[in-house]
Amino acid sequence: MLTTGAEMGALQTAAELEAPLAAVEHRLAALGAALHRNDAAAIESEATALHGALAAAIDNFSRAARQGGVPPSLRQRLALASGQVAAQREALARATAALDRAIDVLLPSRGASIYGAGGSADRAAHSGSLLA
Repeated sequence: MLTTGAEMGALQTAAELEAPLAAVEHRLAALGAALHRNDAAAIESEATALHGALAAAIDNFSRAARQGGVPPSLRQRLALASGQVAAQREALARATAALDRAIDVLLPSRGASIYGAGGSADRAAHSGSLLA
């Protein structure tokens, strides 16, 4: 049975932090599912919702840390969620880079050497070659 004020405060802090942390975990799962489905609209929506959930959780955790501390189990769950955010960010960066490379192959820049109507490569205006 909880008898001290500190024990009651710790229990109340844990209860207050559970909801925002659960919201972050839920949003991470939803974003992961949207990424798996390649659903651009859902990705955008879930990323925005995750951003809001993270901001609320960080605010609550910061306040709890200033007022006496965060229970270790919740701190560990927040760290795990942070790692998942970093992993999703890295996966998105890799996917974006791969998409950029594919676009560069399909749609070369104007300065790239391409074949002209006569079948020979068009020369850039400043190719650095000398013509005799």
